Amino acid sequence: MKFLIIIPTHNEEKNILFTLKSLQQQLFQDFFCVIVNDGSTDKTQQIVEEFIGGNLKFKIQNLESSTHEPGAKVVRTFNKGLESVDIKEYDIICKFDADIIFPSNYLKKVNQVYEANEQAGMVSGLVKIRKSIFEKALAFDFKDAKQQWKFENLSSKNHVRGPIKSYRKECFEAMNGLRPVLGWDNIDVMLAKKNGWETVTIKDLWVKHLRPTAFQYKNQKAEKLGEYFYNIGLNLPLTMISSAKSSLKNKSVCEFVTTIKSFLKQKGDRSLSKEEIKYIRNLRWTQMFNRK
Repeated sequence: MKFLIIIPTHNEEKNILFTLKSLQQQLFQDFFCVIVNDGSTDKTQQIVEEFIGGNLKFKIQNLESSTHEPGAKVVRTFNKGLESVDIKEYDIICKFDADIIFPSNYLKKVNQVYEANEQAGMVSGLVKIRKSIFEKALAFDFKDAKQQWKFENLSSKNHVRGPIKSYRKECFEAMNGLRPVLGWDNIDVMLAKKNGWETVTIKDLWVKHLRPTAFQYKNQKAEKLGEYFYNIGLNLPLTMISSAKSSLKNKSVCEFVTTIKSFLKQKGDRSLSKEEIKYIRNLRWTQMFNRK
């Protein structure tokens, strides 16, 4: 199978080289990588261009800086990269972050899953973040003898995470690509299932995430959660239950109030069809009643 890897990036001068080198060192080499530079104001463009040199497996696409919108911005940047190639030439489409270090066998093991399971529509490993300092000398060492890396506990180990998404092309096309909204990386999983595809996480395969996910939005978490619940198609009863669970976990009544207010404030058109919203709501109810 042939992989298309698209890496949206903005001001990643500290991390992008680790990502590119780890891809360059992959045992599986049947891939092409597009780095989409979304108007970086640091040395990202220079670093990427120097790395690429005459390497035909990589190319950079430079854009003017776009408006910052959590979720939407990264998908729109990804789509620009997608438009720059002919996807007919590829079997697997990957959206990778620019702050990920991959083990050398990452693409090989992902490819093996796609080859062995024709129903696999989305596949990834797990994401880990560092416990303390980042030792550059051990950047590409995945033995983790010093136990410096821990699972990034933002979702279950069965969820194909946003920083390391991969899609079988037929699955990607069936769900009509990625939706440019906050919550896109949960919407895609649900739409893949709606279209009859399986999502697979390889539990013994992990990557290093150099920056925790959405760390810059930590203080806006409850407000963003309300927007997220709206974007993925939830109604008020589902939102209240989901908000209550999150608030209970974080022991914060204030979080619950803020989340509901944020949800009720959302008035824009959703990026989902009525049929997709119906499916997602039914799926969420089913998941709630089936949990032990």
